[in-house]
Amino acid sequence: MSLLFTDFASWQAHCDATGEPLYQPVLAYEVEQKSRAEADIWPGLQRAYDVMRDAVQTGLTQNMVSRSGMVNNGARKIAASPVTVLSPEFKQLVTRALGAKEVNSCMGRVVAAPTAGASGILPGVLVTLQEQHQLDDRKILEGLLVAAGIALIIEQNASLAGAVGGCQAETGSAAAMGSGAIVYCLGGSVTEVFAAVAITIQCMLGLVCDPVAGLVEVPCVVRNASAAAIAFSSAQIAIAGVDPVIPVDQCVAALGEVGQSMETRYKETALGGLANTTRGREIERMVLVQDVQILPDEDEG
Repeated sequence: MSLLFTDFASWQAHCDATGEPLYQPVLAYEVEQKSRAEADIWPGLQRAYDVMRDAVQTGLTQNMVSRSGMVNNGARKIAASPVTVLSPEFKQLVTRALGAKEVNSCMGRVVAAPTAGASGILPGVLVTLQEQHQLDDRKILEGLLVAAGIALIIEQNASLAGAVGGCQAETGSAAAMGSGAIVYCLGGSVTEVFAAVAITIQCMLGLVCDPVAGLVEVPCVVRNASAAAIAFSSAQIAIAGVDPVIPVDQCVAALGEVGQSMETRYKETALGGLANTTRGREIERMVLVQDVQILPDEDEG
């Protein structure tokens, strides 16, 4: 993307004209931005994916309890549940996405993809995709570049921030990145990749950002799991050739329009939605008391 495409139509036109795979212009953009050789970019991508895999593993094997107590080993509970309503693969997807996000909520190491609040989605999606289809790391890294290109265009025409566009801009964008990467990695056409992005945005449109007590825990953790599921379902719909009807660039424009019209209380301010429930306010007061209690005494200052 040394051209730094501003929309999906120009990205597709470029690839159609040059025969380049979708990831190639994004790689060129990375090379240009970082003033490094192409061979130097791949190790950085590998490190990012390794951190994602580590987050998945950490969320499933270590004690994930946040300081507020709202996050309490959800991924491990799902994995160990004797009653299941999901196929084993679907259950793994949900568990991995939720677990990787729990790592973030417990101050662990994650990749903001595109934000920390959505940091469980791509790890859950890509690790599960790789396992299901026996893909090598190189293909997953190409998928990461495609996901990055998707995020760049959404950022330019809408937003990736919950404070600007609500949760649709964070988990919605991450799910769109994931669905596009899935279709690319499975050999889908450019049209199918962008259809997956469009369908995902349609499914996530309007989602508010209402973190309880202002913490990126509730409902953020479970939304990462559901967004990963939407990424997979959207990819399946698109790769089957289902037409999203509304072109992807128009879906992104709708994302931006909805974000602009969304009331401030629904954009990461913890003033509305779940944050404004009776229980949400109780938790907020409890967290505030905890924060006051750990402040050092002035005499000790």
